[in-house]
Amino acid sequence: MIPRSYLFVPGDRPDRFDKALATGADIVVLDLEDAVLPESKARAREAVRNWLRMGGRSAVRINGIGMEWHEEDVVLLATLGVAAALLPKAEEPAALDAFVSALPQGLPIVPLIESALGIWNARELASVKGVTRLAFGSIDFQLDTGIEAEGEALLYARSRLVLASTIARIAPPVDGVTIALDDEERLRADIAAARALGFGGKLCVHPRQLAAVHKGFAPDEATLAWAQAVVEAARTSDAGAVRVNGKLVDRPVVERAKRILEDGGQVPQTPDCGGL
Repeated sequence: MIPRSYLFVPGDRPDRFDKALATGADIVVLDLEDAVLPESKARAREAVRNWLRMGGRSAVRINGIGMEWHEEDVVLLATLGVAAALLPKAEEPAALDAFVSALPQGLPIVPLIESALGIWNARELASVKGVTRLAFGSIDFQLDTGIEAEGEALLYARSRLVLASTIARIAPPVDGVTIALDDEERLRADIAAARALGFGGKLCVHPRQLAAVHKGFAPDEATLAWAQAVVEAARTSDAGAVRVNGKLVDRPVVERAKRILEDGGQVPQTPDCGGL
């Protein structure tokens, strides 16, 4: 199952690191960028390094390329226990490729797409070797572009990330944060809209958001039952297409059903799809 939730924790709050791991977030991200004031950057980096050396394991969001703290943050990423690197304000494919080349081989890289140029170059960024997923920095993107509205106003940007990820054959992108912490209805609506567009997860800024994110990006019981029926019908049929609940099912539908079961943690046996 691909991660659905990425929970940010300020890098200068080591008292919260273990607590964050206990929340059940799929990925805990120790943040050295936006959550840390300039005068606390060095202290946050050392706090993260010390925690990792003591056996901690998490993703780390570093400061972006060109920032004065970037090079020292890159050194930190070689520390045992770094599960993934989140790079903010990814824009130029060549710069991203150079960044990845300086890191330990095999370290998952999640570029944050937060500007008009980043959205424009999304396909090339997604195709850089080592990139496993894209994430949408929607708030910074709005700041960069002057787009004040949300929802449909950000449809093009979100769709471009989904298409870029699909073309690059990487995991579905991660949607940006919902900053209305006390508005559960808004959070659920944001999750539903992101999932409908093809996103596979969401950035979170508070543990209370996790339950809704996990539920919203998991298939419900009815969908799982449909997927199981489709895969079973395909497994037992020699035909090029099969009939399930009165509807014709061919290879693309079978592949979608298999993906749903994988996302729901119910990975089926490889079906014998015959001519599908």
